[in-house]
Amino acid sequence: MNDIGELFILGFFGKIVPDWLKEFAARYGLGGVILFDYSCRTREYDNNIASPEQVQRLCAEISALPSGPMVFIDQEGGLVRRLKESRGFAPLPSAREFNLLAPDQKRAILTASFAEMRRLGIHYDFAPVIDVDYNPDNPNIGRIERSYSADIAEVEANALLASEVARTQRIGLCLKHFPGIGGALVDSHQEFMDISEALRGEQEELFYSLAPTMFGDAVLVSHAIVRQWDDHCPMTLSAAGLGRLRKRLPDTLLITDDMQMQGLQKALGTREASLQSLKAGMDMLCIGNNLFDQEQEMAGIAEHIADSLREGPLSGSAIEKSIARVGKRKALLAA
Repeated sequence: MNDIGELFILGFFGKIVPDWLKEFAARYGLGGVILFDYSCRTREYDNNIASPEQVQRLCAEISALPSGPMVFIDQEGGLVRRLKESRGFAPLPSAREFNLLAPDQKRAILTASFAEMRRLGIHYDFAPVIDVDYNPDNPNIGRIERSYSADIAEVEANALLASEVARTQRIGLCLKHFPGIGGALVDSHQEFMDISEALRGEQEELFYSLAPTMFGDAVLVSHAIVRQWDDHCPMTLSAAGLGRLRKRLPDTLLITDDMQMQGLQKALGTREASLQSLKAGMDMLCIGNNLFDQEQEMAGIAEHIADSLREGPLSGSAIEKSIARVGKRKALLAA
């Protein structure tokens, strides 16, 4: 299958598209690229983002690659935003601060931010975060103001507003982090998060009701463990968990949280985890190459997945459906 690369969202280090990524896209196709400002390896803000002009050039270079990959970014606001004011980008407050603003202020901020992304050539924002603030001490959500509110109705209202503005500006949105990690106690970048006790039905339902209304109709799946659904696997590798999601959202694009997070690395490593994730029912694998450098291994992972398709452990029809979901978003967001 020479379009297996459509299932990948890949990160790379630097301000220009590297040769390995050009070769990958030419050989396998490429679903998307993810941009970062900070490099976990150099521990400096010296990665893909220097200025609006440079990002615009980089996005044009990415979009011109074979199969026209989409450009993804985490631009939630506050601490989690790759386009920072200090580099000349539009201001964007944290979700918690945003929730306290007047409606016309909210709309103006979102319009400026999404219009800027569109101008730069970015297609998808990994936002909004619809994790409800059940645990304000959660190191990954509550403590760093990534949740709009502990009131689920306020979370929903902000997400709907974001989608309305995103549709006008033609920026795809991706809800996160399924099935809802607001109540978690640990940071998933370090360990698997067990949210079995913390997950509430209303939170899971919010993903099902909101996703189809979002422009771009996508959901980012976390590496959380929900024991009542699957005793052994985090959601990104769980056929049971993803089956539950797919039953309710047959057309939604399902994207993994970064496959290089420590929990997955300790258990399986990127290559095996990627294969298991696609087998379980994910559409797109996000491999940031930021937490550590596996840039030269990406082609090998694609090859491994293509071999598994030929030899049978992966279902061709499911993969074709995933590739079609990616293609549909490319058509929507290139327009």
